[in-house]
Amino acid sequence: MPRVLANESRSRGKKQINVIFLFLQGGASHVDMFDMKPDAPDDIRGKYSPAATNLTGLQLSDQLPGLRACADKFSLIRSMYTTKPVDHGEGDVHLMCGSPVDKNLQAPGIGAVLSLQQKLDSRFLPFVHMGNMKHPSHTAPGFGGFLGHQYDPYVLTQDPNSPTFAVREFEPVPEVDPSRLAGRRTLLRTLDRYQAERDSAPESARARDTFTEHAFQLATSQKAKEAFDLSRESARVRDTYGRNRVGQGMLLARRLVEAGVRFVTIQGYVDTGIYAWDHHWGIFGHLDKQLPIYDRCYSALLNDLSDRGLLDTTLVITAGEFGRTPKLNKDNKGPGRDHWSNCFSLTMGGGGVKTGVVVGASDRFGAVPTERPVSVADFVATVYHALGLDPHAEFVAQGRPMKMLPHGSPVQELF
Repeated sequence: MPRVLANESRSRGKKQINVIFLFLQGGASHVDMFDMKPDAPDDIRGKYSPAATNLTGLQLSDQLPGLRACADKFSLIRSMYTTKPVDHGEGDVHLMCGSPVDKNLQAPGIGAVLSLQQKLDSRFLPFVHMGNMKHPSHTAPGFGGFLGHQYDPYVLTQDPNSPTFAVREFEPVPEVDPSRLAGRRTLLRTLDRYQAERDSAPESARARDTFTEHAFQLATSQKAKEAFDLSRESARVRDTYGRNRVGQGMLLARRLVEAGVRFVTIQGYVDTGIYAWDHHWGIFGHLDKQLPIYDRCYSALLNDLSDRGLLDTTLVITAGEFGRTPKLNKDNKGPGRDHWSNCFSLTMGGGGVKTGVVVGASDRFGAVPTERPVSVADFVATVYHALGLDPHAEFVAQGRPMKMLPHGSPVQELF
């Protein structure tokens, strides 16, 4: 706790940094997006071509025209790697907390640590996950872990692109006025205090109380309702982001950050008949559909944040849990790329992190880093550094002092 308090003291007077994280679940292909290999053999380079960006010397896939036009608004790490097994659920958890999977004492996600270490302006929702990203065999990525369920995100499962989109879970019944809601809150608090005294697991009681408080805040907060109301955006803006679940999710994330939510994660794919970005077969048919959506919503967010003067205080990340094999396989449904953890790319920028920077490089096939290898723990440490979090702060869980992030060093080239 002293480390946490010291960290809060150091953070005073500095800009409050928020995060929007577009999670490319399934593992997007670095070779077809950010680390093109045009001189490699056909079964490696694929069907797309590199094209110039607005940064001299930087090329990205020709399928990303929006991002090529605003490459100065984000930075690129081309030398990511992980030593963890190339398993989706495990990779998801690892990427969002920076520590290996531990089914007994799982390390908390970045948003959970942010909620613990910094006083949040938004009391109604500390952080939000759009989409259920939990793998059946693993704990949900980015959750509270050993900090407890009170640090879990609010999970929004509705499709923000739906014409009937509304956050109804916490809306009061029409005939229940605010004074009756206040009475119910008082009664619930009394019951919770009574149960907490008798409960053998007081941590669960505290988590329940925190969640109940958030529910009442949502039910009575006009600010919260307006933040979730996409109809307040013009048709032009909504079209710019793209009329699909991911595009409208990115727009909603911007609205939530403006309202005071500190950390928003968006499940970053649309259904193309395969799991997420997990393109073991028919990769180019799937990418032909997914890349325009990714390019449109990501570039729209960067430009929108920049125009609104919010990019300096909003760290935008796009990343999957690993990359894809440089060499195409020969699946009978069409060539694909399999899991690859030895080398992949991710993007981040804004929120105090430099933009227009390329960190690291891979070999001529995109198989291994050849310059400035960056581990998943290093990536998470970089986000911690941008947010002003203390990775070494300890929290006692099950009688054991646990550090937030035991390993990893910030990528100093981005600061």
